[in-house]
Amino acid sequence: MAPHLEFEALALASGPVVGIDEVGRGALAGPVAVGAVLISALDAIPKGLDDSKELSASQREALVQPILDWCDASAVGMASAEEIDDWGLRTALAVAANRALSKLGTTPCSALIDGNLNLLQPSGAMNFSTTPLPELPFIFLPSLNVVKGDHTCASIAAASVIAKVVRDALMVEIGEQDSRFGWDRNKGYGAPEHLEALKQFGPTPMHRRSWALPSMTA
Repeated sequence: MAPHLEFEALALASGPVVGIDEVGRGALAGPVAVGAVLISALDAIPKGLDDSKELSASQREALVQPILDWCDASAVGMASAEEIDDWGLRTALAVAANRALSKLGTTPCSALIDGNLNLLQPSGAMNFSTTPLPELPFIFLPSLNVVKGDHTCASIAAASVIAKVVRDALMVEIGEQDSRFGWDRNKGYGAPEHLEALKQFGPTPMHRRSWALPSMTA
């Protein structure tokens, strides 16, 4: 099913609505990124919009400008590998989501969130070993979780594309500075070349060290 505006049509009765989706959750290195796309009207959806995972890199990049023209505002918030290690992934996602909404310039009245977790709210288990938790101003924003929302909900799909393009560009840039792990190609995920490099060189500050990473070879 192609993304549609049925969820947005209901939410817009209360005012501007923001679609939210994350990328990078399963990567071994690099940040998590949360995209936010705010709309206030039911304008025609950008042609070709879909879940970012269903699109090629060139298709995603070609959609960025149509998405920016379509929505009222968009933003991407991130949480670093160090922050993921300090707070845990669930809370780091909440920090990234709140950072994204804080950058929109307009306060939404509600949120549509991909999946079955409220990305705006942290989990109960947090480790404050080095980094204090920042303010989370949107923790109580009215929201609706939409399972497979990146397939069915236009604002969520747009958020997934924006977040994926921004995070991928960052991983390419980081990969140019350290080519050993192939981040320009695998974007920090556990591809064979990445796993082999971890065994050979060990983790870097870009890696999520609290995760079960492959050990260095003797």
